[in-house]
Amino acid sequence: MKLLTNTGLIKYITPINIIIYLLAINIIGFLIMYIDKKRAKYGRWRIPEKTLLLIALLGGSIGTIIGMYTFRHKTQKIKFTLGFPTILISEIIIVIYFLIKYWHLKLEL
Repeated sequence: MKLLTNTGLIKYITPINIIIYLLAINIIGFLIMYIDKKRAKYGRWRIPEKTLLLIALLGGSIGTIIGMYTFRHKTQKIKFTLGFPTILISEIIIVIYFLIKYWHLKLEL
């Protein structure tokens, strides 16, 4: 957080900006699965698998998972059927950690 504070970037990390970012990256994740499925169907140049995984790592795992099952794309590959949910769970854990550590969120169970 020091890096963000020292550079002034922290003022841009607001709840609305986070929501906008997550919506955008998940729409991109959904669309990239659609585009890759169409390209596979017609034997064209494909989107690299590492790009699909990168979109999920950047916060688009919900969109890529929904796209994967909506378009029945990459559902036979363990790398994706386990990888996308693993990324999603990891991201949720990281978000909860930062909410507790930096925004002092109290979890009442």
